Amino acid sequence: MHLDVLVFSAHPDDAELSMGGTIALLSKNNLKVGLIDLSKGELGTRGTAETRQREAFNAAIILKSALRENLEIPDGNIMLTKENLLKVIMTIRKYRPKIVFAPYMNDRHPDHIDASNLVKRAVFYSGLAKIKTFDREVPQNHFRPEKIFYFMQTFTFEPSFIVDISETFEQKMKAIQCYETQFHNPKSIEPETFISSPEFLNYIRSRAEFYGFQIHKKYGEPFFSEEKIELNLMSLINKNI
Repeated sequence: MHLDVLVFSAHPDDAELSMGGTIALLSKNNLKVGLIDLSKGELGTRGTAETRQREAFNAAIILKSALRENLEIPDGNIMLTKENLLKVIMTIRKYRPKIVFAPYMNDRHPDHIDASNLVKRAVFYSGLAKIKTFDREVPQNHFRPEKIFYFMQTFTFEPSFIVDISETFEQKMKAIQCYETQFHNPKSIEPETFISSPEFLNYIRSRAEFYGFQIHKKYGEPFFSEEKIELNLMSLINKNI
């Protein structure tokens, strides 16, 4: 199956928190979006790898993504190794997306930084014919996505563009709330963490409101591009006629 978009994240729940509204919006517009979790998040303070896996699939259903897979790279060790690099290259060549999303290259969590570096390298090397990979013993053709964009996690950046997610923001929040073990749950007896306080979910909403305000919309999600992005000015003008 070929996909339009692949979203790579270090842990289950990263994609929902960072760009859940955009995933839902793309899916709503009949684009095929795949979610690829690099690790199971097994080092997380709350929950287990098994509970997070169930939560991740429930969230993917709410966002109406085409698929969700886990590459089972050890949590805390999402390093740029040959083995990890080939796993990501094989995934890109298998699904052949036009666009790849990855974590921004600077963040509070080292795994997010490592994931960003790993995916960037894989996007480029996936296009090199002399790097040989196989899917079920069948040789894969080389392939390079057209664009790689980066989503915001804890550390902020000056966005290259902002996506209006006003119509899918509540869908994003429902997907986030699938992670009952990770986020605020007054019935939980597990240790409190950075993301389990009620203030954290308020922050997610406030950040979406802030970036939405920047584009005169209710909610927005910011993204960064290392390359310049073309603006179709005539399409913008015709839209407002």
